[in-house]
Amino acid sequence: MNQTSKRYLKLVLVVSAVSMLPASAYAHRTWLLPSATVLSGKEQWVTVDAAVSNDLFYFEHNPLQLDNLSVAAPDGSSVAPENMAKGKYRNTFDVKIGQPGTYKIMVLNQGMFANYKLDGQTKRWRGKPEQIKTDIPANATDVKISEVQGRIETFVTSGKPTDSVLKPTGVGLEMVPVTHPNNLIAGEKATFRLLLDGQPAVGQSIEIVPGGIRYRDKLNDMKATTNESGTFSVTWPAPGMYWMNSSVQDNKSKIENATRRAGYTTTIEVLAP
Repeated sequence: MNQTSKRYLKLVLVVSAVSMLPASAYAHRTWLLPSATVLSGKEQWVTVDAAVSNDLFYFEHNPLQLDNLSVAAPDGSSVAPENMAKGKYRNTFDVKIGQPGTYKIMVLNQGMFANYKLDGQTKRWRGKPEQIKTDIPANATDVKISEVQGRIETFVTSGKPTDSVLKPTGVGLEMVPVTHPNNLIAGEKATFRLLLDGQPAVGQSIEIVPGGIRYRDKLNDMKATTNESGTFSVTWPAPGMYWMNSSVQDNKSKIENATRRAGYTTTIEVLAP
């Protein structure tokens, strides 16, 4: 068998094996992927890809919308992303790293959704909290309202890591790193804390998935659960980019008669020892 045939056979075997993975392996994942997370020198740049995909970090589904994109600099100021471009499968932008310290790049999404019936027909609504009473008819039945809070983040450090951008806002599901997110080493344990509305998120499950799903026949995901202080730890098996996600659904929305779904996602880089 020649080399071309061997490569083709290997690809067929990988595709066949992936097709037998559990359904969770195919869940659409949202992510921000920086071209680098640790930099040195003055006035560096990073390019960030933003996408929604099945595989990490591969472009094959939809671009991640960037309407609510923001970048926080180490001194607390906001940095305007540059060279934003929209593609079929991904959006991209550049961030100028002009200060020493840690930057946080984030997409924050918050919205209201509702399903209801009117004259026997199912209707769907999306908007702001103050629009609910005027947009949904008073004679609507089977009204179900959901508040959605989504936070997608990644971190970039120039020089020595700082922690000013790591402070929580007290809104929704957030991660407060105990181990700095730009100081992660393969083979070492890292610790993080999850907060929900500023309080420890106790018993919260977290999924951790290394990138490169497309090129292996196992998801290689890891699971963690927060303790009574909201913390959890991970020992990194290998260098690379990792995706972490957690979500919660509860009845703690400030909107009357609404449920809430809060989610947190981050992309982090683990370096070789």
